[in-house]
Amino acid sequence: MPRVLLATDADWVHEEVDAAIAGDDIDVLRVRLGTEVAPAVKAEDFDLVVLDLQIGNMGGMATCMNLRLDESVDIIGHVPVLMLLDREADIFLAERCDADGWVVKPLDPFRLRRAAVALLAGERWTEGRTEPAPTA
Repeated sequence: MPRVLLATDADWVHEEVDAAIAGDDIDVLRVRLGTEVAPAVKAEDFDLVVLDLQIGNMGGMATCMNLRLDESVDIIGHVPVLMLLDREADIFLAERCDADGWVVKPLDPFRLRRAAVALLAGERWTEGRTEPAPTA
């Protein structure tokens, strides 16, 4: 059964993600701090990490970048990351931290479930802006 790690300090986000993703076929575990994600991924096998963009002590972007850094030096293997973005303008942040997918709030259980299933299958899932991001 696939295991999903959710990082959020907002109870309502946890409730919505758990209701949309968890079930007989997917197990969802939660941490409340961004700093808890990398140690959890190192200690246990997770098939997907879902990061709320706004986490009190270490936001979703910094948490994703931390995972990608650990991955780049073979501390952990690749774990797909789904970002929960506050607005479409945050897509830039998800792209910059190399998230595998993102959902723009407000959260919809059907979109959230489809996004998680896609990432668990090795695909990408993106929402929002359809044109390429501007280059610097």
